[in-house]
Amino acid sequence: MYDEGEARPALVGRLRPVLDALGVPYELVAVDDGSTDRTAALLAAFRLGWPELRVIGLRRNCGHQAALTAGLDRAVGEYVVSLDADLQDPPEKIPEMLRLAREEGLDIVYGIRADRASDTGFKRWTAAGYYRLVRRLAGPSVPAQAGDFRLLSRAAVDALKELPDQQRVYRLLVPWLGFPSGRVTYERAARTAGRSKYPLGRMIRLAVDSVTSFSAAPLRLATWLGGCAFLVCLGLMGYTLGAYALGRTVPGWTSLFTGVLFIGAVQLICVGLLGEYVARIYTAVQNRPSYYVGHDSAEESPVARRRSMW
Repeated sequence: MYDEGEARPALVGRLRPVLDALGVPYELVAVDDGSTDRTAALLAAFRLGWPELRVIGLRRNCGHQAALTAGLDRAVGEYVVSLDADLQDPPEKIPEMLRLAREEGLDIVYGIRADRASDTGFKRWTAAGYYRLVRRLAGPSVPAQAGDFRLLSRAAVDALKELPDQQRVYRLLVPWLGFPSGRVTYERAARTAGRSKYPLGRMIRLAVDSVTSFSAAPLRLATWLGGCAFLVCLGLMGYTLGAYALGRTVPGWTSLFTGVLFIGAVQLICVGLLGEYVARIYTAVQNRPSYYVGHDSAEESPVARRRSMW
C-alpha cells in the first residue's frame, strides 16, 4: 500500500468478508510502503475492530517489489496470497486459489488477467510487449498476463526468502523456482480510487530490471553490435583506400562523418548495457537491505501469533 487512503474502505469492505468466509485462521499483512497520506491512520483504525489485521510500516517508500518482499518475509501462514490495494485484482478469487492449491497439491497459483479492457490501449500494448520480451528471455515458464496477484505455499515462500537477489522481480523469480503451479483467470477491473503508482518511468524500470536480472542477452547484443560496427568500419576503410587511390579523398568526409557517428552510438549503447550490469554488481557488493521496517503491529501485541495461520 502506498498512498491508498482513498481505496482503503472499499478494500476492507470486499476483502474481510472473503477471508472470514474461508473458515480457517488467517492474518492480513498490510504493508504500508511509506505512505504520505492517511493510509497509516486508516489502517490503525481498522485494526481496532479487525484483530486479524497486521500492519507493517516501512520507514520510507521502498518500491512495490521491496514492499512485497517485506510482506513475504514476515508472513507466517501455510499459504500466502499477495494482493495490491487498488482492487484491480479481485480478492474474491482467493478461495478459488486456496481450493485449487489444496486439491491439486500446488505450491503456486497464478492470477491470470484474461481481460484487460479496463486498462488504456497504451497500457495493454506495453504490457503485451513486456510479457513477450520476458518470456523470450526468461523462458515460457513465465505465465503471460500474470502480475503479482498469486498464491504461494510456505515451501515456495521459504525458497524465495533464501534467494540472494537484491532487486527482485517476483513475476520472474516465482516461475524460476519450478514448483508445481496452477492458474485462475479473471477480468482486470479499473482502480477503485486514487491514481496508478506505476507511471511510465516505473514501468520502464521494471522492464530493465526484468531483463538484466534474468538474461545476459543485452551483453550478447553489445557483442553483436560491436561486430557489426567492426564490419562497417572495414567497409569504410576499403572505401577510403579506394577513394585515396583514385584521388577523391575530399568527398569521403560523408562516410567518415557517418562512420564516426555510428561507432560512437554503438559504443555508448555498449557502455550503457555494461553499466546496468556493473550497477547490479555494485548493489550486490553493498548488500544493503531493500527495506527497513518502522513498526510491526504484531510485535506491539502481547499475544503471540499462531503458526497454523495461513
